[in-house]
Order: sequence, then structure tokens, then C-alpha cells
Amino acid sequence: MSVNGSRILPDVIEESRRLSDVLEGQGIPVRLLGGLGIRLVAAAAYPPELAREYNDIDLVTDSRHGRQLAQSLAEQGYEPNQMFNRMHGARRLLFYDEPNKRQLDVFVGTFEMCHTLPIAERLDVVPLTLPAADLLLTKLQIVRLNEKDRNDAYALLLALEVGTHDDGAINAAWVARLCARDWGLYRTLQLNLEKLREATGATRYPYTYVRCSRWSKGRAALVGERTRIEASAGPIQYLAMMVGAAPEAAVRWLILLMVLCCDPAAIALTVAAASLRR
Repeated sequence: MSVNGSRILPDVIEESRRLSDVLEGQGIPVRLLGGLGIRLVAAAAYPPELAREYNDIDLVTDSRHGRQLAQSLAEQGYEPNQMFNRMHGARRLLFYDEPNKRQLDVFVGTFEMCHTLPIAERLDVVPLTLPAADLLLTKLQIVRLNEKDRNDAYALLLALEVGTHDDGAINAAWVARLCARDWGLYRTLQLNLEKLREATGATRYPYTYVRCSRWSKGRAALVGERTRIEASAGPIQYLAMMVGAAPEAAVRWLILLMVLCCDPAAIALTVAAASLRR
């Protein structure tokens, strides 16, 4: 029993819902992510063949509420990882549910793994979880996908349509917008989407399932999303080819050019900075 009288529930889905309700009731904005978030978003459409056990709960909150959330979790019976939280608490927190052998991972303000995702900006888009597009991004930003993450991505693509909004769909417009301003993220997603597409033809577990007719929906979603991303990032690729530079360098030169053209004062500052370096 926790300090405030609530009890951590043994069922991880029920506990995630209870926890979300309690924290929101305390004025702490939180959303679920990870495999459990995908399970809840997909709901009845979640492919049973891809079902798995969940040994952790992943949450995200904004940077203003990290300390308050940590205090609330401790009051509810979650054991903090004191050393980790002291070192990384501004961006990430770890807690443990010892009786149920589960871990609770909190992302504070942003999501930083192989790439950085601004997920805290999307806390008020849909209830309970992050939007489906952000859930998919947290999986596809991983440079080396494992079987669990691949199946989570497959499940989400099978369960939901790809569209240009967040209401019960994977918002490809948001994915493309993030990829257009982060070349590294774009490239990782491009490679992972291709790996997922190629894996649909595999004959061994866990991909024998995707040979069923329902997979055509998810496969079309993969192709459609990749096309949208490439269309958005395409101008940067073209610019990089024209100037013979890496895409990241091309973006920096483009920004500099826009500043110089739009703000005459920037020209004077640039010249002054160059003369100081001589």
C-alpha cells in the first residue's frame, strides 16, 4: 500500500490507466508511450498474433512537472533509482515496481535515444497516450531494431491507417515535418521502413503471420509514409547534390543565405566576425 492509499495493480494495462488518471488528477500532464502505448492505441485492432507481455511502463511529461511527478510516483509505492535520477533527472527518471517486477521509465521534456524527438510538444493532442505517429517514431528512430520493436511497429501499422491527422491515424505529415528538419532521423526512418518492408517476405517466425491478406494494408502504409517523408525532405537532398555538400551542411548554408538575404544587418555582423578572425 502506498502513502496515499492507492495500490499498484498487478495487471500492467490496468495499472497504466490507473496511474495516468491519478497523475492527471494531480495536474501532472503525462502520456503513455512504448509498446504498452501502442497496445492501447491499437485497442481492438491490435493483431493477436503479435501480442506480447509488457514488463515496463513508459511515460512522458513536460520539463516543468518532472519533480512533481517523481514525488507522486514515490508516494504511490514506486521505488526510485536514486543515483540515476540524481544524474539524469532533468531528462529521464527510473522507478521500479518491486512486487510486480516491473520498471517505470519517465521521459522528461524530450525523448532522447538514437535520435531526439520533441514528444513533450504533443502531450495534448490525444488522451492517455502519445499520438500514433510519435509512438511509431520512437520505434523507427532506433538504429538497430530488435524483434520486439519491429513487431510493435508492425502492429501499429496494421491497426491504424496512415493519414494527415492524429485522430485514430498515423499522422504522416508530422513524421515528414520532423524528418525534413533532421536529416539523421530521416535517414534512419528510411532504412528501417525498407527493412520492415523487406521482412514481410520472410518465411520464418515472426513474419509468417504477415503473409495473410491483412498485411497488404500495413505494407501499403509503409510505402505511403516513406513516399511522404521523401517528398518533404527531397528539396534538401537536391540542394546537397547541387552544392556538392552533405545534407546537414546544405541546410546550414541555406539558412545562412536566407538570413543574409532577409536581414541586411546580418551582413554587417558576418563581415565584422570574419574580420575579427583575421
